Amino acid sequence: MNLHNTVTVITGGASGLGRATSEHFAAAGAAVALFDLQPEAGPAFAKQLCDQGHRVRFYEVDVTSADRVEEALAKVREELGDIRVCVNCAGIAPAGKTFGRKGPLPLDTFAKAIEINLIGTFNVTRLVAAAMSGNQPGPEGERGVIINTASVAAFDGQMGQVAYSASKAGVVGMTLPLARDLGSLGIRVNTIAPGVFNTPMMQSMPDEVRKPLEEIVQFPKRLGLPTEFARLAAHIADNTYLNGETIRLDGGIRMPAK
Repeated sequence: MNLHNTVTVITGGASGLGRATSEHFAAAGAAVALFDLQPEAGPAFAKQLCDQGHRVRFYEVDVTSADRVEEALAKVREELGDIRVCVNCAGIAPAGKTFGRKGPLPLDTFAKAIEINLIGTFNVTRLVAAAMSGNQPGPEGERGVIINTASVAAFDGQMGQVAYSASKAGVVGMTLPLARDLGSLGIRVNTIAPGVFNTPMMQSMPDEVRKPLEEIVQFPKRLGLPTEFARLAAHIADNTYLNGETIRLDGGIRMPAK
């Protein structure tokens, strides 16, 4: 699917990997709808892209809210046009051992990770699929592409990542069933499982945290660049035969136990 003039929804689109994806897709000519919960940074980022000549709108959206997502998708279709691509980047990364010095991991911590990372991803996926189902099909019958974000933690979860790993493993686990559910509608579903990326959060970490992570990357010996995530998302959108797949984007890293 050519991104030029293609309406794209990007959740978590105002920060981290989502921000880089928003910039890349906008530069490729897509009309970008930013779904995020940053009432100041989100509109400012959208304005920055608009000032560069791109079609971008910000929508304050909680991805776990069925009503809010449905309302926002309706506004996107009204203001930008039919939605053909969705990239789900919204998520959180709570840390905590199942049982540690402070006792058992609070159940709310586990539940929140599942709610945002897994249920939020599914909520947006099911509703954007409904919107895409009414699109006019392209030359091969394609109506839409959905790209979800997991993590290498889905496979190599470290100590203290039980909630995060479980939520991201759920995203991986539903990738193929989603593709099978939606294939007859001409909607593809794929997942990216990034390794450790050089996002603002990682940039704030001291060298003693960053350097060991860089060392266990096979090649190249560095953290991933957010633009590399964005480029893979764009390739997935463009490559019509790529469907039902989870792609690790990690430089060959395999995370140790801790």
